[in-house]
Amino acid sequence: MPRGFLAKKSIAELLEQAEDKKYSLKRVLGPLNLVGLGIGVIIGAGIFVLTGQAAAQYAGPAVVLSFIISGIGCALTGLCYAEMASMIPVAGSAYTYAYATLGEFFAWVIGWDLILEYLFGASTVAVGWSGYMVSFLKDFGIVIPEHLSKAPFVFDAKMGWMHTGAIINLPAVFIILVMTLLLVRGIRESATANNVIVFIKITVLMLFIGAGLFFIKTENWEPFIPPNQGSFGQFGWSGILRGAGVIFFAYIGFDAVSTTAQEARNPQRDMPIGILGSLGISTLVYIAVALVLTGIMRYDRLLVPDPIAVAVNSVGPEFFWLRPFIKIGAIAGLSSVILILLLGQPRIFYSMARDGLLPKQFAAVHPKFRTPYITTILTGIVAAFFAGLFPIGILGELVSIGTLLAFVIVSIGVLVLRYTHPELPRTFKTPLVPLVPILGAAVSLLQMLALPRDTWLRLIVWMAIGLVIYFSYGHRHSLARSGHKSKD
Repeated sequence: MPRGFLAKKSIAELLEQAEDKKYSLKRVLGPLNLVGLGIGVIIGAGIFVLTGQAAAQYAGPAVVLSFIISGIGCALTGLCYAEMASMIPVAGSAYTYAYATLGEFFAWVIGWDLILEYLFGASTVAVGWSGYMVSFLKDFGIVIPEHLSKAPFVFDAKMGWMHTGAIINLPAVFIILVMTLLLVRGIRESATANNVIVFIKITVLMLFIGAGLFFIKTENWEPFIPPNQGSFGQFGWSGILRGAGVIFFAYIGFDAVSTTAQEARNPQRDMPIGILGSLGISTLVYIAVALVLTGIMRYDRLLVPDPIAVAVNSVGPEFFWLRPFIKIGAIAGLSSVILILLLGQPRIFYSMARDGLLPKQFAAVHPKFRTPYITTILTGIVAAFFAGLFPIGILGELVSIGTLLAFVIVSIGVLVLRYTHPELPRTFKTPLVPLVPILGAAVSLLQMLALPRDTWLRLIVWMAIGLVIYFSYGHRHSLARSGHKSKD
């Protein structure tokens, strides 16, 4: 590969650019805000859906162990993100880390790849939010017609693309536009709104855990590890591992915390707290919910879209008061996920534009709110477009593989910096190097290899589009390759 494609940016240069007043973002986030952002994006629809499915199909009550294994897997990558974020407290997350460690070409690949996690992820979750909101409003006699709350296009493997008769998924478009306006208004306001939403959904889950303790039947936990059914992944210890693989995606999103490094008051200290703290708290909540859920209701009856609501209904009238709160918790959970994903993507674009890989307008910062408003608005419009027109299945297929690729590159980046620049100050150090980064990269790579062939084909097509843009614009305008430090 030509040397120009591997041009790197020194960490000193990255830090210098971050303090450039023309492009600087407002540093207002403390450790509690960062932990809140992490919890906001991790605890979403997964807790209300995946727990029941993993228990019913793979692990039984031992889904608790699946959560622990999956949490450890994410912690390996989280430790690598924490070291990178404390060393390079600059907006851009894995894109910026790749630029400093592996070079421009790999930085572009990961920056383009992250669109799959953040932008398409926001669209995917918005479609789910629409479903919960329509159902919630229906309970109060407010009916949103299907032609205004469903995707107008669906894809069938045999029939191809088909029109459903719907016009647009209006609630999905609405929530994305609301969150976009909030993000343009300011990071402090966005973080405050997220903290309120996180408080609501954690309160709902605590209500479920607290009230559910009185209705647990210990016989529902027997056997805790159901015997294997004769094939890998169907209960037994292999089922626990398969369940961990499914549940892994309930943790996706914690890396979005690192995109706000340039808006943290003390990023060297607080970024590791935000990343690892949110992962730890979310894991504890997941374990508690899983224990109560499988204690209230037999695991083989949890293969439903809304297992927590079904478990509440199974108890009887004395638990019915919690039903509307479960929907509120799900809506709140999805709302915060949309907010954080829409927060992360513009900061990737912002960083790429500052490096010359995208037009300089993408790096514009609002003179009053000090937010990357142009990229925030652009991200919101594109995300609303996809959320309004396409079904959740099509949108969700690309999110996981894009995220896992970012995890692999960040884990490798930690190793590269340890050996190429051991003298750099590290306020947080990933323990047990090289073991932890190698395991972090390996776990993520194995998850990628387990994904369907079609998902890989879509990733290749997406990357091909990105490379066309890179070679036709980004590489030619690269500031690192031309030797300039920043745009005027």
